Amino acid sequence: MRKYLVLVFLLFLGKTSWSQFNNAALENRIRPDSSLTGELHFDFYNLNFVRNYEYTNNFHDGYTIYGAQFQPQLVYYAHPNLALTAGVFYRQDFGNGGISLVKPLFSMKYQKNDLSLIFGSLEGGIQHHYIEPIYDFERQLTNPLEYGTQLLLEKKAIKLDAWIAWQNMIYKGSDYKEEIIGGLSMEATVAENNGWKLSLPGQFLAQHRGGQIDELKQVPVQTLFNGATGIKLHKKFQGRVKEVYTDNYIVGYKDLSKQRDQNYLGGFGLWFTAGMDTRYGSLLATYWGGNNFITIKGMPLYESVSENLYDQGFTQNHRNVLSVRYAYQEELLPNFYLDVRFEPHFDLDHADHQLQFNHSFFLTYKKSFKLLKIK
Repeated sequence: MRKYLVLVFLLFLGKTSWSQFNNAALENRIRPDSSLTGELHFDFYNLNFVRNYEYTNNFHDGYTIYGAQFQPQLVYYAHPNLALTAGVFYRQDFGNGGISLVKPLFSMKYQKNDLSLIFGSLEGGIQHHYIEPIYDFERQLTNPLEYGTQLLLEKKAIKLDAWIAWQNMIYKGSDYKEEIIGGLSMEATVAENNGWKLSLPGQFLAQHRGGQIDELKQVPVQTLFNGATGIKLHKKFQGRVKEVYTDNYIVGYKDLSKQRDQNYLGGFGLWFTAGMDTRYGSLLATYWGGNNFITIKGMPLYESVSENLYDQGFTQNHRNVLSVRYAYQEELLPNFYLDVRFEPHFDLDHADHQLQFNHSFFLTYKKSFKLLKIK
């Protein structure tokens, strides 16, 4: 059975992306606009979500998250190259008595030509376009916020996102460690012609826990690294099939701490994807082959060290996971988007419970309203 599934995947790969589904409808980007200079706008973003994991394995717990996010913001277009935003992020988990999370949103966004500089609340989460072993899609639902500095380059031949964010700031005598996270995600187009596109992606994520003024001097400084590089080949069509593609990466993990306390000092994985986008939805196949891999912010399913409630610390050096997924994504009304996903996976190392799945349902509304013109 295992050999048959791998063969089916390889055949599909040879015929036919996104390393995961297209998440553009879930993104919310606000940028300077010369045509809006001097205007004050109200920007509203609402994401409603259900994500259910029917999992019984050693690496990813089975549970359901069900709720909504609201991001109301005021946007002042102060200059053709500058936008100022201020607002609030709300998350409500259904079944919880009150609001689950409230955080401020503020940013200064400078843009000139293809270059953007953001200070404050970043265009983070899934908008970095990391692959799942490096960044877990679920974080977009539970806490996608990042505060720091971000540099974006968006040219036709190259796209780059470099950023740094503070997770925990310390003060003199704090009883917890300082935590900083940052990274880079880029893609360079090598060739593009007649609907074909060949590109080389690269991305990394690093996390540092340390500081010199906290009270935890006995706790060692920790620095962890995840990185990935690979090759992507896409072909666009006219008709029922819109695009076929294959995105393939080699992914790495490294503990760069002086005093290392992780189960593995280093590891790697192979992330192969192949898929097609059609007018009836998107079909995607993914294979993950991991070896001693630990992720910083990625999906726990792909780790070699368990974070499960009842299996925490359990290790499995080699992981082989095959996923075959389907998504239907549609703009039902102007600015109102539907996204339904069904994502079964096969654990090729455990024949006793191979087939497991998660499924998701999202409704997103995002709209900007002009309030007034400030002279």
